[in-house]
Amino acid sequence: MEISSPIDSHIVIKKIRAAIWFLFFLVSLGIVFIWIMMPTNTYNQTWLPQIQAKIDSITYLGRQGDRLLLFAFPVLFIATLGCVYLHLGKKFVSSKSNNCWRLAQWSRPVLVKGPLGIVSWTELTFLSMFMALLVWSFSTYLHLSFNNITSQSASNDGMKVWEAKLDSVGLLLGLVGNIGFAFLFFPVTRGSSVLPLVGLTSEASVKYHIWLGHIVMTLFTAHSICYIIHWAATNQILKMLKWHKVGNSVVAGELSFLFGLVLWGTTFPCIRRKMFELFFYTHQLYILVVIFFILHIGIISSSMMLPGFYLFLVDRYLRFLQSRRSVRLVSARVLPCETVELNFSKSPGLSYTPMSTVFINVPSISKLQWHPFSVISNSNLDQDKLSVVVKSEGSWTSKLYQMLSCPSPAHRLEVSIEGPYGPESTSFMRHDMLVMISGGSGITPFISIISELMFKKKSGFKSPSTVLLVCAFKNSSSLTMLDLLPPMSSTQLSDVSSFQLQIEAYVTREEEHKSGHKDQLRFLYFKPNVTDVPVSSTLGPNSWLWLGAIISSSFIIFLLFLGLLMYYYIYPIDHNTNNIYATASRALLNMLFLFVCIAISASIAFLGNKKQMALEAKQIQNIDVPTSMTSSSSFSCNAESSSSSYSYNADQELESFPQQSLVDATKVHYGKRPNIKKILLECGGARVGVLVSGPRKLRQEVAAVCASGLAANLHFESISFSW
Repeated sequence: MEISSPIDSHIVIKKIRAAIWFLFFLVSLGIVFIWIMMPTNTYNQTWLPQIQAKIDSITYLGRQGDRLLLFAFPVLFIATLGCVYLHLGKKFVSSKSNNCWRLAQWSRPVLVKGPLGIVSWTELTFLSMFMALLVWSFSTYLHLSFNNITSQSASNDGMKVWEAKLDSVGLLLGLVGNIGFAFLFFPVTRGSSVLPLVGLTSEASVKYHIWLGHIVMTLFTAHSICYIIHWAATNQILKMLKWHKVGNSVVAGELSFLFGLVLWGTTFPCIRRKMFELFFYTHQLYILVVIFFILHIGIISSSMMLPGFYLFLVDRYLRFLQSRRSVRLVSARVLPCETVELNFSKSPGLSYTPMSTVFINVPSISKLQWHPFSVISNSNLDQDKLSVVVKSEGSWTSKLYQMLSCPSPAHRLEVSIEGPYGPESTSFMRHDMLVMISGGSGITPFISIISELMFKKKSGFKSPSTVLLVCAFKNSSSLTMLDLLPPMSSTQLSDVSSFQLQIEAYVTREEEHKSGHKDQLRFLYFKPNVTDVPVSSTLGPNSWLWLGAIISSSFIIFLLFLGLLMYYYIYPIDHNTNNIYATASRALLNMLFLFVCIAISASIAFLGNKKQMALEAKQIQNIDVPTSMTSSSSFSCNAESSSSSYSYNADQELESFPQQSLVDATKVHYGKRPNIKKILLECGGARVGVLVSGPRKLRQEVAAVCASGLAANLHFESISFSW
């Protein structure tokens, strides 16, 4: 088909994307249908034997083949389709005004306080459906199992009826826990091609991972307790020390459960927030949890959780490749509020959306710890720079601030980066008015949004005509964070008069600004190493296509290796009986092949793009600049009243603000907190998007107003930066 114009091309691509999404929907329905039917006799006694017979007639994979066909192939097929879908949408998808506005009502919060956090109607619906699946699976399994337990069958096994039923309950709790385990790794796959298909990001999906983790560990704990009681009642407690050659290994299951308990115990907020390093290091035990889990139930039964873990491994290996490179840190801006802005050199071909995050590692502080930070720069305005803001709040960030605030900083700071990761679209652009409410360092994701609005207005795209930024700080020194708002390297586009911007800043712990106080900003410039590279995508500008190629090719190679293993080694021994060849050996060989195939495919893709990235790195010239300098803050505060406007420093040139300066749009209030309810209810416009970032109580307060129904025009936009 000949495409005559860009408009025709846009229409064709839009139709292709619609067809892909429809195919994704059909395959997803098929997957859900299989999950629902799996506990029934129809599935286990009619469908599954027929599938196994056909698989056995054409391959040597046996039961493993039908599990891969039913559970692994559909999900990996969706992931590959998602890569094509996202690649086609990179240049043609606008600001998501194509989302049906009536569906936006489903994003309203329904639960604000409680253990689940802020939950929308959509999230509550899918959570209820998932819990219904677990209840349905357990009850159906239990009903069919108890029907087969009689006094005679129990006595034949040397047990009483209640002991046989307890044994069955323990087994079924493990099976249902395996269902939850199958979904556990999807939310934490940062470069996922599945999450964007349903409008999610890995940052916003972390809470789903937390929910699933609690559900899975609760079920596995009940599973373990049931078996311990059963073994004690039947005088088989020594079974806890046995590692069966064929079948389930009890010792492997115990090890997986113990590692899981240690990991689980440090995930609760009271421990995670106060002892983050303990949480971080114990969370790495997930590797041992998964390995011993597979050794416990065997590779055949673990095929159920394979797809999610497979995609996670692909993403994790690509992150490993990206993190091996030290990125070029160009400069830093040290603010008096114990905050640092880090500016990295960026490849011009790297683009990202507002509210993106990067994970940063500084080996001189910790070689293992990676911490997420919001990207405040805009890839459209800043072609060669990526900036993040680090607030000194924990031990890691405090050490970084101390390193950069000392009088004689090092000429180079070694830093590695993973990311950036962010939403595929900017749904907030569909609103008539945008209200952004932040507390403390929560202002950072909104800086990138304001820059994006500037660019959209200059480029003629539809965007909110009115923007209200409400920011609360503890001390007046934190007001210097507002200096981060104008894009430094793009002053020609930093005219905020292109849309109506109003900034309401609140200093909650000071009644007035001290007279004569002058905040100082300190600029640091670093001399990079010749081996430092700009921040760039791991797989280049066509990263989604490369990711799809990695997923599909690695799985095909894995099936080829597995077929050769079965044909020449395992099948001649057990002939698909699964009761001769050692279960642990089979599982270890499968895991080895899995890791090798992913490493081969991902490494080839990475090396294929490395030359292009090296050429881009050479194009960015090193600039010798002074190592440090100081400058007055752009904002010095007028303390004549508790509600006064900023006055601009006369030394600061105003050429970058020809029509309306950023300072003129800002009003500061001392000694009080923002009245969130009053502010939101006074917002006019048919569609008012509300975003909040900051402390938990602030997020809950904003969500409560949006959920109250007092104003139908308020639409809560989900945003999550709480790790």
